[in-house]
Amino acid sequence: MKHRLMLMGSWMILGSVFAQKQTELNADTLSAKEYLPDVTIVGKDSRNDIHQMPEVVGTHIFAGKKNTMVLVSNVNGNLVMNNMRQVMAKVPGIHVWESDGSGIQIGIAARGLSPNRSWDFNVRQNGYDIAADPYGYPEAYYHPPMQAVQRIQVLKGAGSLQFGPQFGGMVNYIVKNGSDIQKKMEVESQQTVGSFGLFNSFNAVGGKTEKSHYYAYFDHRSADGWRENSGYKVNTGFVTFSHQINDKWKAGIEYTSYAMLSQQPGGLTDSMFRIDHRQSLRGRNWMNITWNTLAITSTYDFNSNQKLDFKLFAMAGDRNSIGFTPALNVLDTVRPNTLQQANRSVDIDQYRNWGAELRYLHHYEVAGLSNTFTAGLRYFYGHTHRFRNGRGDTGAGFNLRTDGPSPTDLDFITTNVAASVENIFRISKKFIIIPGLRWEHIGAEVGGRLSFAANGTPQMMNTEVRNRGFLLAGIGAEYHLNQQVELYANYTQSYRPIHFADLAANPTTDVIDPNLADGKGYNIDLGIRGKVKNFLFFDMSLYHLQYNNRIGTITQLRPDFSSFNFRTNIGASRARGVEAIVEINPVQALSGSKRFGEVSVFVSYAYNDAKYEQLRVVTRGSANNLVETDLRNRRVENAPEHILRAGINYFYRSLTLTAQVSHVSDVFTDANNTVVANAIGTNGLIPAYTIGDLGLTWKINPNYQVRGGVNNFTNAAYFTRRAGGYPGPGLMPADARNWYITFGIKF
Repeated sequence: MKHRLMLMGSWMILGSVFAQKQTELNADTLSAKEYLPDVTIVGKDSRNDIHQMPEVVGTHIFAGKKNTMVLVSNVNGNLVMNNMRQVMAKVPGIHVWESDGSGIQIGIAARGLSPNRSWDFNVRQNGYDIAADPYGYPEAYYHPPMQAVQRIQVLKGAGSLQFGPQFGGMVNYIVKNGSDIQKKMEVESQQTVGSFGLFNSFNAVGGKTEKSHYYAYFDHRSADGWRENSGYKVNTGFVTFSHQINDKWKAGIEYTSYAMLSQQPGGLTDSMFRIDHRQSLRGRNWMNITWNTLAITSTYDFNSNQKLDFKLFAMAGDRNSIGFTPALNVLDTVRPNTLQQANRSVDIDQYRNWGAELRYLHHYEVAGLSNTFTAGLRYFYGHTHRFRNGRGDTGAGFNLRTDGPSPTDLDFITTNVAASVENIFRISKKFIIIPGLRWEHIGAEVGGRLSFAANGTPQMMNTEVRNRGFLLAGIGAEYHLNQQVELYANYTQSYRPIHFADLAANPTTDVIDPNLADGKGYNIDLGIRGKVKNFLFFDMSLYHLQYNNRIGTITQLRPDFSSFNFRTNIGASRARGVEAIVEINPVQALSGSKRFGEVSVFVSYAYNDAKYEQLRVVTRGSANNLVETDLRNRRVENAPEHILRAGINYFYRSLTLTAQVSHVSDVFTDANNTVVANAIGTNGLIPAYTIGDLGLTWKINPNYQVRGGVNNFTNAAYFTRRAGGYPGPGLMPADARNWYITFGIKF
């Protein structure tokens, strides 16, 4: 079994050729000790979709860290719908919110953190940020379509030293760039149809010349949606070009354009879900997102041991919504006095960000042993202009018209300067240690209008300016038992920056703690991982995530006994558990005949014990007094104790059949651990659920391919999320049984 590995020189392009010739390596003999430039594992001759990252990739160190690389083209699942429970099936402990059947909004988390638009991961595309603002508003509204993604790098916990926030680690979607194409032009087209009016058209062209690579794709997806009022359409375009200027210097550029329009069916109450989980009480709610990113890269190789990477990136994105979003006990009906429905609310965010990263890599020898030093400098500037609660029209279609200015008009500005260093010290041929440091300086400024008073007077917020700097440290280690099995350990400090919402307070009802601090803590990993020949892959580890200075709101009293909300650091939590993946091919293990095909079986399991060590709750009592409680030992919300995904693959020549089961245990949606749901469905237990998926891939020949599958084939009724506001409020049902089939051609 072989993988084609191409040595590349550009961290941003991630796929351009480092040397001008290819090098084929046997993946079964590739030692984790080898230091490699950026690697493209195309996987044409492999069926494996899960791999461990090499110790060094590009200018980044992955040694001693809990990491996974997913080869997306080898995932036998629903890539068209970005089905992350299938794409991430072999990354243990990934908790997926499945409230968006379209696959537009991806919500993933790990280790008891929130899956809300993946905001507890540092989310990147080709090495640069794609979240709205990774410091002040880290929600990822855009993700590349999985058909365009070559591989996904997942770094658990220990990503803060090289990549910055968040506690969860880093997820990097590496988009195809044509580096695996060995001719001047290659054209690819995939056409998909499926349940509920699904239609997808993915079309790409790429190629290479003597010194250049290029690749471009356009992806369109649309459907009526499973629930009422859940239709959508998405268009994504991408183009990249890289050129080898000389033997040492390479430059590249890439551009992404994304536009989405989706109808939001809203949430349900628990009783409504039991009666008909397909229904919708909101037919006038819409979300629209436009996203444009530009990245310019330059890589300079001084020699085979020294490398300099520079990338400059910019993003202009808008998040727009219009809808009627009161609680479900307020019906969206025609008003007798106006003979029209109520005016809708218009919310608009405009994100304008840019940044630059410079990284240096140096391999050097001490006492005949190879060591590696990396260093990075980063600058980021983000500007978010937020309009909220604009008075929209009484119609049903999408538009952003408002009757006058929006009451809320806020400006959020983030600046960040960071410097990091990390080094692999090889103590012996088997033992390495990897210490690292990162210095961060973050500035945040929030100001503007919160609302209008009844007489029309603007109510301005007190401008909040926060500047702070701090140092993060970490250390990792690996001990190689042999060429294929290693022990690893890591301790890394992490942080969660103060978000915009933590600083945007109404001066009449809210007070921001002048000493409000960023959330800080650390991740610890201890595990064993490896590969035995070509039949066994495993990675089993213990972890501990400490999350201090959690931010929340408590009630306080003024001298006149009037109350106010006090935004401050209210407590700490910890999560500890097990993450394990084992995949075995018994036919390969027993060296049996492949006449009747092969079978591989995998089990991915995570146990997570996430609880509050302290959570201060202060409320106002009936006698004008403050009542304080501590929610110590309560389970952290959105933190399932058990996540199990298991599957079996059958390979026969060019045919692959996959059956997968996913089980997620119950979760609470609030720190009080409320079991019985409230009347409007925004709070209460989310029951455990088990679902199954089927997938098929038939590679007719190198140029033609058929893919298909059935998701949730048992037609289970379940939900993974309760929303307190948009796009709810209420519980958000997941999709029922659905099918898809894809026809692909390449020439």
